[in-house]
Amino acid sequence: MQLAAIETFLIIVETGSLTRAAERLNVTQSTVNARLNGLEDTLGQKLFTRRKSGTELTYAGFSFERHAQLMSDVWSLARRESSLPPDTTSVCNIGCHWDLWPGLGKSFLDSIAVTHPDVALSAWPGEQRDMDHWLDIGLVDAAICFSPTVHDNTAAHHLIEDELVLVSTLRHQDDYAAHMHDAAFVYADNGEEFRRQYAATFPDNRNPAITFGCAAWALEHMRTHGGAAYLPRRLVTNEGWATILETAPQFRRAASLVVNHRVAREWPWLTPILEKVMAA
Repeated sequence: MQLAAIETFLIIVETGSLTRAAERLNVTQSTVNARLNGLEDTLGQKLFTRRKSGTELTYAGFSFERHAQLMSDVWSLARRESSLPPDTTSVCNIGCHWDLWPGLGKSFLDSIAVTHPDVALSAWPGEQRDMDHWLDIGLVDAAICFSPTVHDNTAAHHLIEDELVLVSTLRHQDDYAAHMHDAAFVYADNGEEFRRQYAATFPDNRNPAITFGCAAWALEHMRTHGGAAYLPRRLVTNEGWATILETAPQFRRAASLVVNHRVAREWPWLTPILEKVMAA
């Protein structure tokens, strides 16, 4: 694996320049050129269009970027695990959907850290497609997510039913339609299943002015600017500044912990931790 070349490629993407990449890496520009040329020769594709003003990714470069980042992450993980303290008994690399970290993901990680300090932990945030892909390539051993893809080498443990409710700071009383048609309504993308349910329930709703890719960002926006949005009940139960409109349609999505069978055999603590988290 051309690790130096992959690292160089990613830094060129970040800086937009071979010269700045050389400065960042503390090597000569000819070294950067040699690494990039070698990588392009191996792949049989040009990864950048080079101009005086800097570099731009080609289509092949754009396609390769995601894989390069994953290879870099896997290598970093391998280096970390090969240099763990001698009293480490097992490793648990956890992926967690953005919206499941508050409360559920944090509770799962904290429970392991407090009761089993001999377990080396890492946590990676992402979307559902990230969780599926990271489990496939082994970047994570377990993932807390919605609508998981389960294969022969993985198993899903049901955690909670996430209830999505209409939350508002607006003064339209119980007329939930008025809240949703207000200019301050925010659309939080709560996943594929929610999108289908939402579209079927509100087929005539216009597109809102503001959309967020996760509920946590929509909630943060509402704390500052007010408005209305569909959010997980567990995130807003104690938010005194917002009102849950119980008369509005509500939606559900199941959250699960997906684990790699082979790795989980080394986790005698898994079942007690799951029981503790689900009882909380």
